[in-house]
Amino acid sequence: MKVLKPFRELLAADGIHVFDGAMGTLLYAKGVYVNRCYDEISLSNPALVQEVHREYVKAGAEIVQTNTFGANRPKLEMHGFQDRVQEINYKAAKLAREAVGPQVYVAGSIGPLGIRIEPWGPTSFDEAKAFFREQAEALLDGGVDLIVLETFTDLTEIRQALAAVRELSADMVVVAQMTVGEDGATGYGTAPEIFTKRLDEWGADVIGLNCSVGPKPMLEAIERMAAVTEKPLSAQPNAGLPQDLQGRKIYLCSPEYMAKYARRLIQSGVRFIGGCCGTTPEHIKTLKAAVRALSPAKRIEPVIQVLETKCPDVRITPPEEKSRFARKIVQGEFVTSVEIVPPRGCDPTKMLEGVRLLKAAGVDAVNVPDGPRAQSRMGAIATSLIIEQQVGIETVTHYCCRDRNLLGMTSDLLGAAALGLRNILLITGDPPKMGPYPDATAVFDIDSIGLTNMVKRLNLGLDLGGNAIGQPTSYFIGVGVNPCAVDLDYEIRRFEYKVEAGAEFAITQPIFDIGMFRAFLKRIEHCRIPIIAGIWPLTSYRNAEFLSNEVPGVVVAPEILERMRRANTSPEAGQQEGLAIAREMLSEVRDLVQGVQVSAPFGRVAYALEVFEVLRETVG
Repeated sequence: MKVLKPFRELLAADGIHVFDGAMGTLLYAKGVYVNRCYDEISLSNPALVQEVHREYVKAGAEIVQTNTFGANRPKLEMHGFQDRVQEINYKAAKLAREAVGPQVYVAGSIGPLGIRIEPWGPTSFDEAKAFFREQAEALLDGGVDLIVLETFTDLTEIRQALAAVRELSADMVVVAQMTVGEDGATGYGTAPEIFTKRLDEWGADVIGLNCSVGPKPMLEAIERMAAVTEKPLSAQPNAGLPQDLQGRKIYLCSPEYMAKYARRLIQSGVRFIGGCCGTTPEHIKTLKAAVRALSPAKRIEPVIQVLETKCPDVRITPPEEKSRFARKIVQGEFVTSVEIVPPRGCDPTKMLEGVRLLKAAGVDAVNVPDGPRAQSRMGAIATSLIIEQQVGIETVTHYCCRDRNLLGMTSDLLGAAALGLRNILLITGDPPKMGPYPDATAVFDIDSIGLTNMVKRLNLGLDLGGNAIGQPTSYFIGVGVNPCAVDLDYEIRRFEYKVEAGAEFAITQPIFDIGMFRAFLKRIEHCRIPIIAGIWPLTSYRNAEFLSNEVPGVVVAPEILERMRRANTSPEAGQQEGLAIAREMLSEVRDLVQGVQVSAPFGRVAYALEVFEVLRETVG
């Protein structure tokens, strides 16, 4: 009986080797509904999984991949199987080995976690690596010959997966495959030249592509990859893009068409070839025939321009030059700002009347919230531009990631920068269920930490994928922080991430408890950036109760609530007590922070301006 060489020996030898095709496509064709957890099928119907493996081997596959693409803890948790990670992966590896025998290689399949990791999400690198390590360890225990990291769009995530495998085994062959769009770049915009070089540096044994696109766009990306690495390349394209036919996703690329491009992929340097979504044993059979005709491979060197991947040679705007607001903060001056609410309709006249009062009073900037409490109002960017152009006072534009995907956010931020906006406050955003349209969908591609990283890159002249954009943006980057958070440890950890990501100042939630605020400032001394304290002049006892009980993140101290309750004798008395409290808070924080943001409740700008009287008294 033929004995397989260790897989690493294949890397040093000539020859083309064939992977299998799609597992999910065949399971679906065999009656497994899409709402099932396909990874769990290895436990509930192992014979069906083995049937798929055998069909691919019969078609000519030399390497089959385990049914574990989504068998990591976060993805399994969606189906309630998070405590069966080890069992599912180990069983899948054993099933594949039993199905194909000792003459076919078994590759342990590991896909993305399905959650965002830093810098784009709350999951840390170490947490992500631990998830990958848990899955990889079970696959190695099950006896796989190699590991395939597949369908990754985020370089930082695949780096953690690669590191997890390397911690378990320095010798295990790792195939690292990204997924790209029609333009050859990942979903984060990372060019093939960039991710290929990084994967090469990080120690991947084979670098490749799989999924998302058909063979033609994949060939174009492979040609660009081949120009920047000597590592073996792999390619597992889809059978074209799926077409919707009466509710079913149909892949239209014929086996013959796939084989035609397989020859071109091999001629461009691909050593390991197979199929992804939509491919079947018939596709693999045809690919195998194409491989026989071309082995050993004759590589055709592509004539293309290699893109520059280093940081562009452009001038980065220093903070003090970004805006007047930024310059005052950098120079240690105390800044004042007022938060207004954008109009509900398209007529900004009334809002602008209030903003003109702010400019006349010498306020440094106007804070413009972005859909606060998930309300539908004029967009923050458009509102800010109208204010700056028609009144001539700077704005601090709030920008949240609730309503836009990464592509939309990049477009917005580039456009706003071109139009002259400079001060920006990056927030995650309130969920739609808080607003009048609870059925509206939220995007949340990234959170405020990821958004801070994104804007910092734009300020360096780079997009999400590390590609040069030419002239950098010049945003003065602010973030939100809640000194009175219920889980203050978590809030401070997120604040640390924001500072590390590039935050240059922070604005707090309204302060109603000076003791808690002082304690918070003490805890962030190691990562302190300029802090602007939020001040909310209460208008009534009902307003105080509402903020305390219904606005997330706002804590109104019991003694403040009691003061407002006692003043609940008339609307005028309530307003005067609320104003007195706001002035007291401003006086208390004056020497602790670099500025204040006073909210204009219900759009009452004149009421907000009265809070600043205490500053004039102090100066006097």
